[in-house]
Amino acid sequence: MTIEGMNHFTVLSKDLERSKAFYIDILGLTEGYRPPFAFPGAWLYAGNQAILHIMAGRPVPLEAAGVIDHMAFTAANLQAVVDTLKRHGIQYQLHRLKGPEIWQLFCHDPDGAKVELDFPASEPEPA
Repeated sequence: MTIEGMNHFTVLSKDLERSKAFYIDILGLTEGYRPPFAFPGAWLYAGNQAILHIMAGRPVPLEAAGVIDHMAFTAANLQAVVDTLKRHGIQYQLHRLKGPEIWQLFCHDPDGAKVELDFPASEPEPA
């Protein structure tokens, strides 16, 4: 077997609409086709790929399932993202990674999942 790439992440949500608003309105994913599962949720896309599945309608477990620390996305337009996060009162941390010199921005979704956004080194430091 050979792994060819990452397919998607799944996050659990206490409030589907609030989670969709974060990932769509703030991070820029789009909602698309989702099979007719018996529980509420959404599949969010980057281009033609469903990269994030949101599952709702069941309690978020008190203990984390597994050891995944965060999900990371390749992103663009650092200044616009920073402006959007500030406008919505979302705290974030921004670092310039030495070596490849990419910008790494970390924030959390409404249910506490850690999200990393990686921006090209060529983007200027946001104001």
